[in-house]
Amino acid sequence: MAVTGLGLITPAGHDTESICKTMSAGRSLAHKDPGLADLPVDISCSVTGFDPVAELGLRLASRLDRFAHLALVAARHAVLDARLDITSRPERVAVVLGVGANSLETYVKEFTRIAPKGATNVSPLALPRSVPSMVAGEVAMDTGARGPNFTVSSACASGTTAIGVARDLLLSGACDVVLTGGCESGRARAYAACFAQMRALSTRTEHPEQACRPFDTDRDGFVLAEGAAVLVLERADHARSRGAHVQAWLRGYGASADAHHPTSPHPQGRGTEQAIRQALTDAGCSPRDIGHINAHGTATRLGDTAEALALLRVFTGAPPAVTSSKSILGHALGAAGAIEAALTVLALQRQEVAPTANLTQQDTGREMDIVAGGPRPVAFDVALSTSCGFGGQNAALVLAAS
Repeated sequence: MAVTGLGLITPAGHDTESICKTMSAGRSLAHKDPGLADLPVDISCSVTGFDPVAELGLRLASRLDRFAHLALVAARHAVLDARLDITSRPERVAVVLGVGANSLETYVKEFTRIAPKGATNVSPLALPRSVPSMVAGEVAMDTGARGPNFTVSSACASGTTAIGVARDLLLSGACDVVLTGGCESGRARAYAACFAQMRALSTRTEHPEQACRPFDTDRDGFVLAEGAAVLVLERADHARSRGAHVQAWLRGYGASADAHHPTSPHPQGRGTEQAIRQALTDAGCSPRDIGHINAHGTATRLGDTAEALALLRVFTGAPPAVTSSKSILGHALGAAGAIEAALTVLALQRQEVAPTANLTQQDTGREMDIVAGGPRPVAFDVALSTSCGFGGQNAALVLAAS
């Protein structure tokens, strides 16, 4: 399937040039977050310079939550980038987005009103603005896409899963084009409190820029983030018929379940390995064809170990050039996989792998070729992007140069 458009709203920027420049610099964007003040972990990676009212207008912006703001603008950018005219056959354009959870900010704000003030004080917009399925509907209303429309949720693999499901829709013939990706604003206080209680977050709050350390021996957890990425995905014949510029090819998709533990990955990374091997088989590739891996790499003790073991088994000896975008952008939860897929497309175009921030020393016996210290020029045609999530959700994509 052809990738013909990209739209990204991330802590690194809102356009591909500024995002690539920031990623190449290799410095974490984590900072003290005033919205998380007084919590055990008060740092995040936030999207800056983003004005939803200016982008969407007051009326639309006021009835939507942050995660939908990000998604709608990313979708607009992607459609513009693809030079896609949805009005010609809107019923053949689908929307499939990944969302890890709902908008906890609105849930907490509205539902805490019930006890002291009564149920009649809850806003009638509380559910429409917050449930995950609504964001796909909002994108459809905003763009005019009238094909299949839904969200998928596979925790922190949601964005990757959505792209895989979108690809399956195209293969089935249900549509010609899909606006697909993921969105999340993980900076809600409830998110921060819950993840801190689970000891999933880095506690290096005095030095936020050093907090997220994927695959480093001194890692202690991830940094919450927000963002959105939307890819325009279409069948090759449709892209050719309208003269679209193909930015990359989605060649393979794999998914699996660890069936192991609610929050911990399989200690040997068996589910991750299974998803990767399925994606490679689906793409008709062997491990030696892969020239770059954008790893899930959250900087949790168990997660990084499991993923490293899986990669080392699939890519016997040593995997190709590996990076973790979360070291710079933080972890945007359900949006992360889509953002990383888009970054993988950009890496293929630029033939350059962005560095992993804060890597000092890898675990002994699990060393991989992790790009660190600065961007690395790499000549490659095929790349892999991996995602994992709570519940043992795993997904992988194989992307190829156009």
